[in-house]
Amino acid sequence: MTLNILFLTVTIKKRQLSAEDIIREQMSKKIQDQNRDRQFSIYRPF
Repeated sequence: MTLNILFLTVTIKKRQLSAEDIIREQMSKKIQDQNRDRQFSIYRPF
């Protein structure tokens, strides 16, 4: 019986966000929230 094990090392580093990245993420979240609200208003159960 052969047992093959894959050893994997994962390194996680915190990303430094620039001001432009923060603004872009805020705009993206705002658009996603607007789309979600629009979907809820269209697909309301009757």
